[in-house]
This record gives sequence, structure tokens and C-alpha cells, in this order.
Amino acid sequence: MQGGASLSEAACQIGVEASLARRWVTRSRAGARFRSSRAGTGYNHGMDPDAELPSIPGTGRCLSLTERELIQDLRRAGESVRGIGRAMGRPASTISRELARNTGAGSPYLPHTAHRLAAGRRRRPKPAKLTGPGRLREYVQAGLAQKWSPGQISKKLVTVFPDDQEMRVCAETIYQSLYVQARGGLKSEVQAALRTGRARRVGHRDPARRRPRFIDEALMISERPAEIEDRAVPGHWEGDLITGAHNRSAIGTLVERSTRYVMLVHLPGDHSAETVRDGLVQVMTTLPEHLCGSLTWDQGVEMAKHRSFSMATGMPVYFCDPASPWQRGSNENTNGLLRQYFPKGTDLSVHTPEDLEFVAHELNGRPRKTLGWDSPAERLRDLLLKT
Repeated sequence: MQGGASLSEAACQIGVEASLARRWVTRSRAGARFRSSRAGTGYNHGMDPDAELPSIPGTGRCLSLTERELIQDLRRAGESVRGIGRAMGRPASTISRELARNTGAGSPYLPHTAHRLAAGRRRRPKPAKLTGPGRLREYVQAGLAQKWSPGQISKKLVTVFPDDQEMRVCAETIYQSLYVQARGGLKSEVQAALRTGRARRVGHRDPARRRPRFIDEALMISERPAEIEDRAVPGHWEGDLITGAHNRSAIGTLVERSTRYVMLVHLPGDHSAETVRDGLVQVMTTLPEHLCGSLTWDQGVEMAKHRSFSMATGMPVYFCDPASPWQRGSNENTNGLLRQYFPKGTDLSVHTPEDLEFVAHELNGRPRKTLGWDSPAERLRDLLLKT
């Protein structure tokens, strides 16, 4: 670098990462500033004031012994915590925690002692908190037996034992304890302890890395106009499927956002993309044009033919974000009401179009609190009379 090379070029020449070289430069400059500030004062604590500060890097995340020695020197020189952090290129919070953890009451900060204490705390592997018997393990086991989630157990410990720091465990520790046991053959015990019944963890995909569900370009709900969002204009619908036993049968459900009017789509044979498209087109073409504004759906494969549906009806289809059922709140609520008529685990293909019409008629005749105790049928009638 003294010869004119950049930091990255110098790091490349000596074969180290640029981040490591940057730490070396930061520490070297910090030592130079300290030596220049103490030049001629006789304050060197046994160090040669002309000697370079040793460039012994730590792990990057953890402090090295060299850094701890520099903390001691700067501390003795009267530097503040923030000043030490700036000189070392470290956050002030790192310096503050280091001093709090490794300085005894009434005793000075000793770098070699601090380094030994830190190394002892980092010793791995540490024994898991719930491996041995004790009050904490018994409490966790009792909570799981009552069908409590690990998160509920973790939070309840704080209220039941507010002054006992030994009775603390985070939800993740409980989950890890259960799933590690599952690898040893305790599958049935784990399934009984957790509401999900899973004996293995399921990873969560990054939504940004999801592959597009449809070949045709889809309109996302973020592109939906504000007039649809605030339910001010009628004619905009939310849709979904309710499925029967083993997902072999289904019924299409449609809810108008402003009136909560329900229409059901008969899907007797299957619920493939072509069948769902044809059923939706058949139902939507029975409506007046001003009630065919748009359709909002989740990203289910049954809507793979959304483009041809839009071409047949003139209705754009907006898709919700992944795992965001609240973006179709009216439809989700309606699906819950429909389970009174079509229980889960039953064969939905046995219901005729007349059966679906009867159920829709009953739902549309119910007074709804959100409509000022009007029924969806009354609200839709009013809309049709206005036009």
C-alpha cells in the first residue's frame, strides 16, 4: 500500500481476504495513533514506543488477544468506550460488553485474563439445557403434555418464575431438543408433543427465490388498484377451492368483496386448471358486466389458466403473496362457514349443482354484522336496483 497499491490489490498479492487486510490496517493505525498520543510521556507499559503493533487477527466476530491488549492500553490512557471502538474499528457495544463481562468488581481490566475467560465461555460442545433432569425439564415436559407450544412454555416461564434465571429456556432450545430426540427413534413422542405432528423440521424457502408458479405472467396483489382494496366499488371477487377427502374432490368458492355475496362453482370430476377455468367462466358469465370487475386468488396451480379466463370474461386475476391468506380475508371466512355444510374429509363430488345453490342461498340470506346486519342478498339486490 505504501507503494501505491489499493487495499484489495495488496490483499490479493499476499493471498488473504480483503476483510482480513482491512482489520490489520485498522489495528496498525489504531496502535500508531496511540503511540503518537503517548510519545514522550514515558507511558508505554513495557512496550517499545517505536515498535509496530502486532497484527494478530482474531476471528473477525470475536476479539483477539492483541485487541484486548489494546483495549487495556487505551482504557488506561483515559479513552472512552466510544473512543476505543473508533480506534479499533469496532462497535462501541462490543467494547462495552467486553469490559462488563471480563472486569471484576473493583479490579482493572486484564487482557490475558479476559482472553482466558472468553475462551472458556466459547468451549464447545456445551451440554444442552434440557438433557439432564431438573425443574426446568419437568416444567417443559408438563407444558408439552398440556399441548402448549414451545413458544408458550418459554414465555410462561418468565411469569411463573420472574426471579429465577435458571428457569429460562427459549423456544428454539425446546424445538431442538425434540427434533434431536426424533432422530433417535422417538417419532411418536414428538408427534404427541407438537401440534403439527411433525417429527422432522421443515425448512422455509426464501420467497425471493421461489420459481414462478405459472407460465403466463401473473398480476400480483400489489398491482391491484386502491379502489378494489377499500371495497368502495362492487364487482370485485375473491376466490379459492375447498377440497374433500385426499384432495380428490373440490368446490370453487367466490365472494364479492363489497357485499360478501357468495357463489359456488360445481367441479364434479376434478379440479384441474382447465376444469376450474371453465367452471369460473360459466359462473361469471351469468353476472351483469358491471359486477365482473376482477378476481383475487391464491397461487394455487388450479389457476394456471388465468390468462384464458381473463380473455373470456374481461376480468383481470390478481394473485396473493405466498402464505398470505389474509389478503383474501372475505373468502377465507366464507370457506370456514362452508365447512358447516361440507365437512373436511368428506367426498365433495356427491353434491349436485342444486345442493351448492341451496347452500349459497342460505349463506347469502344470513344477516352480517359487517354489513350493518343486512344480508349479502339484500346488498346485491340494492346494487342491481340502482343500475
